Amino acid sequence: MALRRISATEAIARLAEFDAIVDARSESEFAEDRLPGAVNWPVLDDEERRLVGTEYGQLSPFDARKRGAALVARNIARHVETQVMAHPRSWRPLVYCWRGGQRSGALALVLDRIGFNVQVLEGGYREFRRAVIAELETLPARLAFRVVCGRTGSAKSRLLQALAAAGEPVLDLEALACHRGSVLGPLPGQPQPSQKAFETRLWQALRRFDPARVVWAEGESRTIGRLRIPEPLLLRLRAAPCVQLQMPLAARVDFLLHDYAHFVEDVEGFCARLEALRELRGATVVEHWQAEARAGRVAAVVEALLTQHYDPIYQRSMQRNFAGFAAARAVELPDAAPATLAAAAAALARQSRGGLAAAEAG
Repeated sequence: MALRRISATEAIARLAEFDAIVDARSESEFAEDRLPGAVNWPVLDDEERRLVGTEYGQLSPFDARKRGAALVARNIARHVETQVMAHPRSWRPLVYCWRGGQRSGALALVLDRIGFNVQVLEGGYREFRRAVIAELETLPARLAFRVVCGRTGSAKSRLLQALAAAGEPVLDLEALACHRGSVLGPLPGQPQPSQKAFETRLWQALRRFDPARVVWAEGESRTIGRLRIPEPLLLRLRAAPCVQLQMPLAARVDFLLHDYAHFVEDVEGFCARLEALRELRGATVVEHWQAEARAGRVAAVVEALLTQHYDPIYQRSMQRNFAGFAAARAVELPDAAPATLAAAAAALARQSRGGLAAAEAG
């Protein structure tokens, strides 16, 4: 009996119906990107794939297939013993590999013969990836965005969090990218995802939004850390109306000292990040900032970074790239206290919903 196969389009529409989504690829393939909610049951791990591939190319394809079959059989047996025994007959998994061929087919065959209602993703991860790319081309055009602008340290990301807490749809690009979008942006202990995984996260987020609601996002550059924002989404954000947060310089410095407390605690790490500005600001300026930081005057360095580096660059970038920036409505924030941000988010949410209601009435 042939295995039951399902197209990527149908699988995406029915992901929630499966009891498990099983990725039969190696651990490094799984780490780079995978279907939402997938678990990794490697049919061949990275080292085994390397060994079989080497034998296939340098010795004998036939002997390589025998070795691969033995490894696959042992690995599938282990997965059955450790992962499958507790599942009832009604358990319904979706299994996939890179192209929906030998690895997923071998695992699915065993599960099918046991008696489970298993389906194989036709075309594997490769077809899922193609579907994600195709939808990232079209999803942004279905949504109405509002872009939160503001100079570095004006608590844009925190306002987005407050908007989400107020029930507003929010696309937090920096959270999805695990990066705060500047030279000082890497998050301690949180490496950025791969470009493919970032795009899958974006795809998941965009698919959840109601096209009838305004989606809030931060005004970002083309890249966040080492990750690129897909062009259709970037263009949509740059054409959207903006609101501009305005906060006193002293409040911004205070906010950054708390929000980037790891740099206050790890001055050498802070100085190492400043090295990235040497080409832009010059060796003399950067070495002065590093000396100030090592002398305990981190606040003074943060203020200098804002006034001499970030603010001028940000202003030019927003004016050049965001069509709605010049007409952006100002949102005055005296500080970044949670109550301040919650009040601002509530006011923006009321205005957003009021505008939507007026548009529907019209």
